[in-house]
Parts: sequence; C-alpha cells; structure tokens
Amino acid sequence: MPTTLNPYLGFRDNARDAMNFYQSVFGGELTLSTFGEFQASEDPAEAEKIMHAMLTTTQGLVLMGADTPNGMEFSGGSSISISLSGDDETELRGYYEKLSGNGGNVTVPMEQAPWGDVFGMCTDRFGVAWLVNVNNPQAAAGQAAG
Repeated sequence: MPTTLNPYLGFRDNARDAMNFYQSVFGGELTLSTFGEFQASEDPAEAEKIMHAMLTTTQGLVLMGADTPNGMEFSGGSSISISLSGDDETELRGYYEKLSGNGGNVTVPMEQAPWGDVFGMCTDRFGVAWLVNVNNPQAAAGQAAG
C-alpha cells in the first residue's frame, strides 16, 4: 500500500456532527468509533465522543477526525487549511457552496485568479478553512511553455 497523506481534524465535542456534515458535502463512506467502544477513556462523559472517524470518498479523498479528550488542550486551528483542486468546476463549486453555506463564511469568492484558475476560500461552520481551485488547462499550458 502506498504512503498517503490525509487531513486529520480535531474537534471539541462536535466531531460526529462535523464528520456527518462532511459526508453530506463529499458523499462517501463514513465510519465512526467512540471512546466507549474501545474503552479508551475512564471518563464516562467521553463514552459517546468520537475517538476516530474516517470519511472515504469515491474521488479518493480520505478525511479523518476526532473529538479531543477533556484532559487534553484543544486549540481550534486557523493555521491549517484544506485544499481541494481539480478540473471539474461544477463539482468543486458544489463543494465550495456547501462548505461556505449553512453557517460557513466566504473568505474569497470563487472567481478568476491572477494565475488563470478559478479560486475561492471559505471557512465552514466548524471553523475549518478550505481553499478550492479549479484548474485552467490553458493557463497551465501557457506557464509550461514560458
């Protein structure tokens, strides 16, 4: 099996809601495991919290996440962004609209970027920052020729 790099998101008490939301955006198969299922916490209040979640989509995206245990410091991050890119503008705009809607926030509208692609940024309702880039084959060909 090749080595893969997968985003792993940390949450405070809302990993189940967040991962279900991401499944509604991207589709795919979602598996959820709780701290209670694996006797991974002695705190009864954590029994139903998510110890590990994994969303695997038909497009090849693997997104993981978990609730941060009460005994660990949680720092919601603005230093990490997740990038989605590809050639299918309809698909990528759909993700952008779903991620930025329903309590999310548009940071940069989806529009033509100086490098020739269509690009936008948003933050979803769980505080995760997303960058969405639609590749422009003509722009890439021009850069390769130059």
